[in-house]
Formats: sequence, C-alpha cells, structure tokens
Amino acid sequence: MDDEDAENVVDFSRSDLELFPEQLTETAGALDCKTLLLTHNRISVLPRAISQFKCLEVLDFSSNHLSYISEEIVQLPRLRTLIVKNNRLDESALPKDFHLAPSLEVLNLSGNLFTDFPSQLTQMDKLKALYLGSNRIRTLPPEIENMQGLELLYLGGNYLTSVPVEVSTLSNLSCLVLCDNRLQHLPKELSRMKSLRSLSLHNNTLTTLPTEMIKLRNLQELSLRGNPLVVRFVRDLTYDPPSMLELAARVVKNQGVTYSPDNLPATLVQYLDGACSCVNPKCKGKF
Repeated sequence: MDDEDAENVVDFSRSDLELFPEQLTETAGALDCKTLLLTHNRISVLPRAISQFKCLEVLDFSSNHLSYISEEIVQLPRLRTLIVKNNRLDESALPKDFHLAPSLEVLNLSGNLFTDFPSQLTQMDKLKALYLGSNRIRTLPPEIENMQGLELLYLGGNYLTSVPVEVSTLSNLSCLVLCDNRLQHLPKELSRMKSLRSLSLHNNTLTTLPTEMIKLRNLQELSLRGNPLVVRFVRDLTYDPPSMLELAARVVKNQGVTYSPDNLPATLVQYLDGACSCVNPKCKGKF
C-alpha cells in the first residue's frame, strides 16, 4: 500500500468497540476516507452517521454483532464494496430501499442468519459479486433472474435442495459456488450458461448430472467430490476394474480395427457392436 492509499484508509479493526466511533465524523480527513475498516469488534448497528462518508468506496464491518443496517447506507454515492460477513443479520436487517445503493458492485453477506434469499437483492441488477455462503437459505427465488450483472454468486454452505431454472439466465455469471448444500439434482438449463468458467458442487447429494452439461464449453473448473455419483464411481473403479475383454474391445473400437463374423466369434461381434460412444464430443472413448 503506497502513502496515498494509506491516507485513504481508516482502520478501527480489533479496537474492542461496542458502538460506531462517532468521533470519526469530527476527525479531520476521516470523512474523506475511501476505505473504512471496523472488523472484529462488537458493534451491533450500522448507524445513520455512516451517511456522512460521501467518499467511501469500501466498507468492511466483518465479524461484529450487527443485526441491523440503517437506510443511510444507500446515501453513499461511491460505495462499491460492502462486507458484513460473520454478523447476526437476517431478512429484516436490510433496509427496504437497499437496492437503491447507486454504485454497489460487491456485497458479502456470508456467515449470517438468513433463511431466505433477501428480496431486495433481486432488484440489484448492477451487482457483480454476491456472497451469501454459510447462511440457512433453503430456496432461491425465481426473481434471481433480474440480477443480470452478476459475475460471481457464492451460495456454499446453505440448505439448498434444488436450483431454479432462472439461475441459467444469468448470462454474465462466470463463477457459481453451490458446494456444501443438499442438492439432489440440477436443472438441464444450466447448460445455457455460456460464460460459466467455475462450478463448485462438492459435498452435496448429487447422484447424476444432466448430460446437457457437456455444452458448457467455457467451463474450466468443476468440483464434484463428496457426492454419491463420485463416491460410486470411485468404488466401482476400485473394486470392479475393466476386464481384459473390455480393454481389448476398447482398443478395437477406438483404433477403428475392422472385424466381421468371418474372423471373430459371433458373441464377440455382438459385444463390439453393442459398444456406446461417450456423449462428450471432446471424448474419444467407448464403453
């Protein structure tokens, strides 16, 4: 951090505070800060005085006792990043006009007490990154399709059992984190997400994936560990390796070796004719 950046940061983290330090509003230069850090205190309310910090771009209130965010938060014209993870926030904690925050791009609400997806968020079409991990959310609303600016959506560590098809309409989403939930299946419509590069699904209860998922041409990372479909695959691979017959048949099919009833027993011809091609167009295998 250079000197200019340091001058733009006010840090009251780990200061054993129970209340917002009102003296900041009377301190020379403090109201002009761009970054305000108040992490690891015991503050329970984000006060109205916050509206005086008109130059603020980053506000980090992580690891406090916050149960309420005042409506004045929407009066910060330059606020781009709001981090309030690891607090005591629930659906009633956000102001009803929260979606009017003019410049907000990154919002971190992870580690709170949300049981529902906050309805105000579905009106925030300019939001680029949303973190809602480690809450108690059970369902996602269809209105999530309105959040067309999203590039990252983190929902790991909730109670989700399904994903609505409307998620597939988020055309700019490149990273989707759904790990550590209770997902049993995925909608085939996720294959429409052409911008998706990273998909985290580990530690769910998935037994299959839609075959349409192979259409995700830009997908670079796919995490599936800890799901029944992976556990079963590893078990089968460990205890039921392919036979010599199957291995030989794969070579014949993959190399395009010609065969006929004239040079092979009828049972082998039938076995080879019954081989299936992998549905993945990038895969050259037979099974």
